[in-house]
Amino acid sequence: MLRHPWRPVIGATIASVVLALAIVLGSRGLRTFDSALAPYAVATVFLVFGATYRYLVWISRPGAQRLFRKGFGALFSWDNFRRTPTALPRMAATYLGFQKFLGARSKPRWVAHQLLFWGCILAALITFPLTWGWFTFTANSGSGSGPQYTMNLWGFGILKFDALSVFGWIMFHGLDIAAVLVLAGAGYFLVRRMRDREATTGQRFGYDLLPLLALITISVTGLLLTFSSVFLHGGGYEFLAVLHMASVVLTLIYLPFGKFFHIIQRPAAVGMQLFKYTAQGKVAHCVRCGREIDTAAYLENLRGTMRDLGLSFDEWAGTCPECKRRLRGQAYLSSVKKGF
Repeated sequence: MLRHPWRPVIGATIASVVLALAIVLGSRGLRTFDSALAPYAVATVFLVFGATYRYLVWISRPGAQRLFRKGFGALFSWDNFRRTPTALPRMAATYLGFQKFLGARSKPRWVAHQLLFWGCILAALITFPLTWGWFTFTANSGSGSGPQYTMNLWGFGILKFDALSVFGWIMFHGLDIAAVLVLAGAGYFLVRRMRDREATTGQRFGYDLLPLLALITISVTGLLLTFSSVFLHGGGYEFLAVLHMASVVLTLIYLPFGKFFHIIQRPAAVGMQLFKYTAQGKVAHCVRCGREIDTAAYLENLRGTMRDLGLSFDEWAGTCPECKRRLRGQAYLSSVKKGF
């Protein structure tokens, strides 16, 4: 039970109001806001409310609270920046951008995760500013090899380009590129979850399969919109547009309460990696075999978390994984399988 259950609600409400005001101001009093995209914009407001609410609930728990304090304390520590100014960019690139820790498990999974991650990032960078009315495109009357357009940010022209150039094609098909990346990554994980015995064990439809199906639906319907406009002269476009909008809106609302919430949690983990990195020099060793475990500061933080949670075996934090397995095996044989 939360000690102050109203605090997450107030925080989430404030965040939603701030985003709504930013939409109004960024679209110049809604003058550059496209009413046809209003459902997407409203869904992002609900997304911010849900994400903020769950994040505040998450960091109110003892373990997450300690992770939050230590992680972001390391992120914004002037001493850490002064001693190792390149540590934070490297940690951000490693754990947020390229997620190298996934490569240690499986190279194909790492590639698929990268495709999925960067496809979603590209789609978000394009979709959100457009639906908020921050980015707009206006046609120019100037001569050239093709139609000339100006990209506007908050009503100010920042870039002119030829619609028939390679750059123009990328600008107008950025969401198609993102959809292909997401389809490749989500398709790989969906097939793996259907075939791989390790992945199917204990998987849940709503937590493991539904997010992948939602991303695939968004990508397929988005690509079909382009297919309809280019090859079918707009045939079925209205139906596809409604289907695409429904899939996007429902996914955005679901996102804070599903598996993809770890995207919002990840920056705190980056801070914890920085906390471990800057605490190098004082290393803790296994109390049984003497093998190096981790930094002493990280180990003490882990013990503190276990004490906060009321766990009475925090001394086990001082043993390496191999010794933990041996201790569990010995306990099993002595308590459950006596005489085995």
